[in-house]
Amino acid sequence: MGLYCSMKKLLLFLSLFSILLVSAQDTYLQCGHIVDTETGKILSEKTIVVSGNRIKSIQNGFINGSKKDSIIDLKDKTVLPGFIDMHVHLESESGPKSYLNRFTDNEADIAFNSVVYAKRTLMAGFTTVRDLGGSGVNIALRNAVDKGLVEGPRIYTAGKSLATTGGHADPSNGMRKDLTGDPGPKEGVVNSPEDGKKAVRQRYKNGADVIKITATGGVLSVAKSGQNPQFTVEEIKAITDTAKDYGMLTAAHAHGDVGMQRAIKGGIKTIEHGTMMSDETMEMMKEYDAYLVPTITAGKQVAEKAKVEGYFPPVVAKKAAEIGPMIQDMFKRAYKKGVPIAFGTDAGVFPHGLNAKEFGYMVEVGMPVMEALKSATVTGADLLGMGNELGRLKVGFLADIVAVDENPETNVATLEKVVFVMRDGVVYKR
Repeated sequence: MGLYCSMKKLLLFLSLFSILLVSAQDTYLQCGHIVDTETGKILSEKTIVVSGNRIKSIQNGFINGSKKDSIIDLKDKTVLPGFIDMHVHLESESGPKSYLNRFTDNEADIAFNSVVYAKRTLMAGFTTVRDLGGSGVNIALRNAVDKGLVEGPRIYTAGKSLATTGGHADPSNGMRKDLTGDPGPKEGVVNSPEDGKKAVRQRYKNGADVIKITATGGVLSVAKSGQNPQFTVEEIKAITDTAKDYGMLTAAHAHGDVGMQRAIKGGIKTIEHGTMMSDETMEMMKEYDAYLVPTITAGKQVAEKAKVEGYFPPVVAKKAAEIGPMIQDMFKRAYKKGVPIAFGTDAGVFPHGLNAKEFGYMVEVGMPVMEALKSATVTGADLLGMGNELGRLKVGFLADIVAVDENPETNVATLEKVVFVMRDGVVYKR
């Protein structure tokens, strides 16, 4: 018995010792340049020391560490915090068969596709995303990423977004009569303040992190209007008040101006797209501290694909041709007026992994590169309630780190060619 106890203690000691050895190994990133996204400054010849999933220190010069440590040579690269995209749809990707796929794809098909899209997104340097609506598979995808079963970004998801009957995101839009049924709060369809409260609580029960409503008509839904208001202020307020009780950030898809104003007055924090935003609404955004998530890339994609015969159903093609081209100009006006802006692309409307094109479109109409980068790091992290852990290269922060070949201030397109990706201290691309 005594020998058994001694052996057991020895094995326990060896196990603990091996754990300590593993945990003691640090990773030294020798960086030619690093971008301080808070100040907009670029610092030269630094070494970022990563221990576990956190940044342990940032030292001057190129430091080697000890023999047991890992060294990654990024001396000729520009290093940045991992990017944050505040508007993606990881379950799908737009195409001519998208509308048919609703009837042919099983939940497992959606899940396998989402794994591919998640990896593409991560490899493009986007280490955190906010998924603003799908079937609910996006919740399982988030969990799989968190468990290390799937390679992808850190995901904050809305699960199924909220709509009104017949509105953008009503899951039965475009179906024949015997298939439409009468979806309600459980399915994400809201027609009263009470429905709104129940729908938020259902999303919480399902495991969602954020709440997304479709405050106006949309481009890709099989419905006539792409801009009409689709919620009352009272319905929106019931949703945002309940979301606040459950600690959930709120977002509103909105193209039309009236719907935007209702969403802002109702307490929505981020306005997605904002296509037809008036000067009055821009002033309201500033007054209510609401953020614009512009999704310029998606606007350009739908406008281009509207020219391709058969790519969209006729009712969708008409809206895409009208609404898509307007987003970049709206963004230009909003930026000049000082509207708070967070980076978001609507990836899924265009191919996943091309998210960084948004940087170029933002810069093209007047936003400095460093401000665009701040919107995709600091601002996104703050909105997600992760401002003390994400969006910055700082001691104690999560080790979400990417690198590019050139200085983005002199060539913004370099952000589309990320050559190194670390998320949560794990290297996924080098």
